[in-house]
Amino acid sequence: MGIALPKAMTLTESAAERVRTLVAKGQENGPDDQILGLRVGVKSRGCSGLSYFVEYAKERKKFEEMVEDKGVKIFIDPAATMFLLGSEMDYVEDALQSGFVFKNPNEKSRCGCGESFNV
Repeated sequence: MGIALPKAMTLTESAAERVRTLVAKGQENGPDDQILGLRVGVKSRGCSGLSYFVEYAKERKKFEEMVEDKGVKIFIDPAATMFLLGSEMDYVEDALQSGFVFKNPNEKSRCGCGESFNV
């Protein structure tokens, strides 16, 4: 009997609902576009150094962490795992913007416009 490790990432219900919507929309192109879930990662960008990216995941890549939460699958790019551990993915929609936002305990600071962060 081992110790259960915490999930690498969790999702709010709002984020899970948006993932379900996006996956269903991605499936509209037919069986050749089988979407398993969304892939989350980070890339070098912005004034603080790193920014998040979200894309369709058609397969699980080598060394990817897969998180199943609230009935959806999120694949974490292996290069981003150490930056995203313990994060919560949310989906926010308001009068000015809509999109996924991350509550990341690893962030040390964020740029003024909110586009990038550093750890």
